[in-house]
Amino acid sequence: MRLGRMGAFHQTRLSFMRALLRQLKREAWTFDRTMWRMDDRGVGVGVYQARGPGHTYSLVCFAHDLPPDMRSDRVIAERWDATFALFDGVPGEADIARMSRNVPLQEAGNCQETELVLARANRSVRLFEHVVDCLAGGEQPDPEFVERTGYLMRTTAVYGNGKFGLGDRERIAARPEFRGAFRVELLAVWLIRWFTVDIAEHLARQRGPSRAVPLDPRIRASLGVGNATGLGMAPFLGTHPGLLHAWMDARETALMRVRNIGCSDAVTGEVFRATLARARRDVARWRTDDARQARRVRELAGDLERLAVHLDGGALERPAPWDGLVRWSEEHLTTEGQEMLVSLVIEPHGELVDDLADGMALDELPLAAVDGAMTVGEALAMIEADYGWTLAIDFGSRDANARFWYVSEEKLEPRLGERFEEPGADREQPLAFAREMRRLRDDLLEADHRLGLADFLMARPEYRGEIRRLQLVSRMPYAEIRDNLISADMVPVDLLRCKLSFFGATRFDPKSDRWVRITMYQNAPYPDTIREDPADDWIYPPL
Repeated sequence: MRLGRMGAFHQTRLSFMRALLRQLKREAWTFDRTMWRMDDRGVGVGVYQARGPGHTYSLVCFAHDLPPDMRSDRVIAERWDATFALFDGVPGEADIARMSRNVPLQEAGNCQETELVLARANRSVRLFEHVVDCLAGGEQPDPEFVERTGYLMRTTAVYGNGKFGLGDRERIAARPEFRGAFRVELLAVWLIRWFTVDIAEHLARQRGPSRAVPLDPRIRASLGVGNATGLGMAPFLGTHPGLLHAWMDARETALMRVRNIGCSDAVTGEVFRATLARARRDVARWRTDDARQARRVRELAGDLERLAVHLDGGALERPAPWDGLVRWSEEHLTTEGQEMLVSLVIEPHGELVDDLADGMALDELPLAAVDGAMTVGEALAMIEADYGWTLAIDFGSRDANARFWYVSEEKLEPRLGERFEEPGADREQPLAFAREMRRLRDDLLEADHRLGLADFLMARPEYRGEIRRLQLVSRMPYAEIRDNLISADMVPVDLLRCKLSFFGATRFDPKSDRWVRITMYQNAPYPDTIREDPADDWIYPPL
């Protein structure tokens, strides 16, 4: 639970995108584009429907003619190439008219509870124009260029769970299709991917009506959806400790199940070798301009080469082969390589681990109660057991207190300030969990150890949140990040990567220590091909 390791996580079979697509295929969902009203500039509206056993959802897409100087991935942007809303049911003309007045405004518009997700996206300009120009001329785009970028458009925000008037999570929480984490948001993103190809082909037909051709299915499959994610997502793992535990616990349980296998059969071994070969190809095409991540990608390529050599030496023929691989990796691979191996060893064992995905959503409200009967002495013992690591931090130093988290007034988004260089520390958000647990410990030491926490909190109510967190972490070992989130050397992008790996993101490309670009659903089936394509054999590109 240290950021240096969490920031090296990769997707696994349990990642939310993969679990969603397995469910959609298993339940035989059907998909259609039911509306396409686009002019010759590619401005208009399209609607895509997803129909399941119990409910229908409609992605309403608004395409815009955006001047290049207005295109920005920053949250402060006010216009985008496309805006979207996932509608609960089938929208009528009045619904679409209402959404057309509000969805393009995003935060500035008014959504209703029938809208479950709000999103926007911008074109990856060079690739988008290359694809449209080639198709308009009757040719296919350069596959290498397509794969290098990996997406035609990237989302810059995907909102759900009641923000800006959207339907609350409780509206859909009991529906079987959304029992896993973030599935409604990721359903919207998957449908957005379909739209990005359709709008490119539409513009190609406008430019070359007599010569235009559709995108080759293989090239189409290699396109995902990009995403630009910044600090707005970073505090999530700290403010949702119960959910973080559920995710981590599922991942570690899956790894434990695989490591407990006594021997590897020939079929599983071949699947593992083939998956490793595909992963090596994927890593070889992982491009990033970030110096820290570029170095780690180079080291990862070397790690995978060493892993291949180790396999050739008979690693899978030994007793408890998967446990042996993990133990070997701890001695011979970098952290990035060790975490990639976790994904690889889980990959061939779907029948053993896939059931864990449905347990990765959690109602955190029942966890909020404080046990006031616990004594001060018992609480101190908990702190020693679960927060003893904070004793090594000198909170009297500038480096340990270098940052503070706050919420921006303009966009109501989390931000990170420099405590000794910028104003605003008086607006600090309660995200310095390590520091606050140390303060709690120091004050508990001054109290009567036989005193009940209810009485302690009557005198010191400011510690209610810390006591609640302490009691939760004592029951959930993966609920706390064991690092100082306000230190000078904390790298926020590690928080982002950890969370995004659980979503199923790939091709992490940090643009600073505070925001990252990723790819989602690259090589995945589309809604119109999911019936024919393999259920879950897409995360690594085919050889």
